[in-house]
Amino acid sequence: MLPARWIWEAVIDQALREDIGHGDVTTLALIPPEQRGRLRVLAEAPLVVAGLPALPLIFAVLGETVTVTARVTDGTPVAAGAELARLEGPARALLTGERVALNLIEHLSGISTFTRRVVEAVAPWGTRILDTRKTTPGLRALEKYAVRVGGGTNHRMGLDAAVLIKDNHIAAVGSVAEAVRRTRAAVGPTLFVEVECDSLEQVAEALEAGPDGILLDNMTPPQLQEAVHLIGGRVFTEASGGVSPANVAEVAATGVDAISLGALTHSAPWAPVTAEWEDLP
Repeated sequence: MLPARWIWEAVIDQALREDIGHGDVTTLALIPPEQRGRLRVLAEAPLVVAGLPALPLIFAVLGETVTVTARVTDGTPVAAGAELARLEGPARALLTGERVALNLIEHLSGISTFTRRVVEAVAPWGTRILDTRKTTPGLRALEKYAVRVGGGTNHRMGLDAAVLIKDNHIAAVGSVAEAVRRTRAAVGPTLFVEVECDSLEQVAEALEAGPDGILLDNMTPPQLQEAVHLIGGRVFTEASGGVSPANVAEVAATGVDAISLGALTHSAPWAPVTAEWEDLP
């Protein structure tokens, strides 16, 4: 599901304001208002496309009429050199909006490409790959959209979406059992309740308290395997902490239901995308 139009527009409006400032002095100096042109948006490396819905909105926010022809859709894996879209219209608008367009597509495609790599690594075990709340302030909806495009699953969009009792909550309350008890009393059966555990002793305590899920934090694969055996399928299991593309398959092989990685959104390298200029008659 695409983020709402207003979310895209809010991000784009802010991005254009910070990029243009009081005016694109280079383009205004060089390009006459009547000149028209075309930009071909191209992948410079293999990637999974994300962010193309931003293109028409960028020029709508600029108040210009630009024809956007997408050659692929978000979620499509493409090879280096693939044409992602064509933009035709006033040359000034194209050149002024180009950098914001590329920034969004490169950032979101980087996340979707990185996510797809991780999802494919755990495919033999059917393990779900989850994102986290470690997102760029103001870009969460778009970054989590890119995770979905790459085949991952959104964990929580925000603190109101589900209960996740973290280590500092437990420290503030006193114990895993008390934290789960208080949460259940406050939210009842309406919200999914998950509790973080970093030892087998906490896992056993959590099982007695009756959460819906247990987050197994910073455990080694042997510890995860033992925890999964102890839980025995009674609740949802999630591994988190210290997971990377290098070891995600080993973690998946322990039998956990899901693995969450903050790296999907905070460490995915941008996917290289460029725009090539063509004159129009």
